[in-house]
Amino acid sequence: MSSLRVLVMGVAGSGKSTLAVSLARELGIPAIEGDEHHSAGSRHKMRRGIALQDADRIPWLDTLAAMLATSGRGAVLACSALRRDYRDRLRRAVPDLRVVFLDIDPQAAEARVAARSSHLFPPSLVRSQFETLEPPIGEREVLRLDTQLSSAQQLEAVLRWLDRLAVAAG
Repeated sequence: MSSLRVLVMGVAGSGKSTLAVSLARELGIPAIEGDEHHSAGSRHKMRRGIALQDADRIPWLDTLAAMLATSGRGAVLACSALRRDYRDRLRRAVPDLRVVFLDIDPQAAEARVAARSSHLFPPSLVRSQFETLEPPIGEREVLRLDTQLSSAQQLEAVLRWLDRLAVAAG
């Protein structure tokens, strides 16, 4: 799986970063933390509780798409990618992108974000993420995971899914 590229997506608090790091480690490829690549202006907005708009997200998504596309060994990206347009933008750069959607309910997401200390994303923005979210139901090569599964169960499910895709591809 040397050139495998996987997007782990979902709203804040869904566990994207945790799963992406574990998956990258298991596959022996780099993990890309999308939050580390927001502009200073976007970080400032989020810290102040201001939801990002497309004008903030598009350059960020383009940066992430370029990072994925040029990662010769493959990579696992943790990124909210809330709208289909955002995922399509990533897929234009990486046509064989695999997508893992971490599905969580709003109350659980808000509780998880509230429990974090020193994270740039305040709990007040969780609602705006759900308002923006277009679940990737019906999109190609998407695995939906319930966040009530343990981290180990999530990782195991993703690895089984990736194996099935590899076998199907021949």
